[in-house]
Amino acid sequence: MSTYDIVQRLWNLCHVLRDDGVTYHQYVNELTYLLFLKMAQETGTEAQLPEGMRWTDLLWEEDAQGRVQRRDGVDLLRFYKQLLLDLGTESAPRVQLVYAGAATSIEKAKNLRKLIDDIDALDWYDARQEGLGDLYEGLLEKNATEVKSGAGQYFTPRPLIECMVSLVKPKPGEVVQDPALGTGGFLIAADTFIKQQTDDLYELPTQLQLFQRRQAFCGVELVRDAHRLAMMNAIIHGIECELVLGDTLGKAGQDLPKADVILTNPPFGTKKGGGGPTRDDFTFPTSNKQLAFLQHIYRGLKPGGRAAVVLPDNVLFEDGVGVKIRQDLLDKCDLHTILRLPTGIFYAQGVKTNVLFFTRGKTEKNNTQAVWIYDLRTNMPSFGKRTPLSREHFRGFEAAFGDDPHGKAAREDQGEEGRFRRFDRAFVEKRNWNLDITWLRDESVEHADDLPEPEVIAAEIMEHLRTAMAEMETLTAALEGEGEC
Repeated sequence: MSTYDIVQRLWNLCHVLRDDGVTYHQYVNELTYLLFLKMAQETGTEAQLPEGMRWTDLLWEEDAQGRVQRRDGVDLLRFYKQLLLDLGTESAPRVQLVYAGAATSIEKAKNLRKLIDDIDALDWYDARQEGLGDLYEGLLEKNATEVKSGAGQYFTPRPLIECMVSLVKPKPGEVVQDPALGTGGFLIAADTFIKQQTDDLYELPTQLQLFQRRQAFCGVELVRDAHRLAMMNAIIHGIECELVLGDTLGKAGQDLPKADVILTNPPFGTKKGGGGPTRDDFTFPTSNKQLAFLQHIYRGLKPGGRAAVVLPDNVLFEDGVGVKIRQDLLDKCDLHTILRLPTGIFYAQGVKTNVLFFTRGKTEKNNTQAVWIYDLRTNMPSFGKRTPLSREHFRGFEAAFGDDPHGKAAREDQGEEGRFRRFDRAFVEKRNWNLDITWLRDESVEHADDLPEPEVIAAEIMEHLRTAMAEMETLTAALEGEGEC
């Protein structure tokens, strides 16, 4: 049985819980609680769990006479609820993070019993051969592609993550950070990339192996449930590094160590309540989340450190503080490459996005002398369930980017008819640092059948409204500040 088959069987179990009113998102949490116990049994790591709180304890119990019998009915549901509470308070510290605040949404004992029995009956030998980490990653991706759940709103597709990691090329001994952690996809992909280059770390000295497992990766996630999934993901992949539950735009982000590599897809929109970041190390205060995250990223890189970050179009053209932040970015970093992404790759969103690749300079001025832009959007299909995105769609860009992770490989400007072009600093400065640069003729406007799907158009309208609201909030705050003076 392949990983795909196992993921499909696990996902189909969600139908068991429909009568309990359990949502897809809640179901993934329920699976996380149960799979952690089962995978600990399968991998021989149950020592991190207190006795009496392990997988077999969900299956069997001893009666007053010491006879082993099947745990069932109301007793099973009561035991499970207490188990979640105890694992969140009495187990090893990393296990506590997985079960912190855990509570079941299941109300019918028969549904819980079936869920446990069906998980226990899976072919776990094949699952171990395929890789338990890949199984869990597949489950998270399955959840994200289920539009009804809303969980995939900002989920970064695996082909895009793999493309970004392969170009940035994280190395053993480097600190890799994701300040918008989500379920940990970027860090897992970076870890996998490094393990593929080092025979699963066995080629490295012992101290460097320990560094990779315990110190190489760091990240922050604001949402508790997403953080829980990230912790589970990291543990299954053998990553023991600290992943923080907190706000990157607050103290948690300010306390993150400087990184050699930053890979991330920050949340879109404005900070809740319209307020700015609650940290004092930003030069340009803004309520726009992605602009604030961009400041965190380029300020959080070590000299020579490199980043690949997914950002919406408005970061490229927004006026006011957006101009100042882009100019600061081009001064402090070498923004060598921008990849304009096609629409529809974020399952419930459809906003227009880009990947910015840059290297932190060793000086504070004039580090960007030219920006190369690859247009993978114009005259491309709108991706989604009908047209799934694959790694093959990025092959042309990867070839044009070259082998150098700092963007210094030999490159060819493909001209007005090509997808890859070079724009020097003087050209960008004349545009008031506006990087929203297009040149290809959009052939789709001539064909009504090629228009984006209605949800994509609606998402673009919403993104423009959000941008306008953010600018209005910033202006209002500034006017109020002048009034106080």
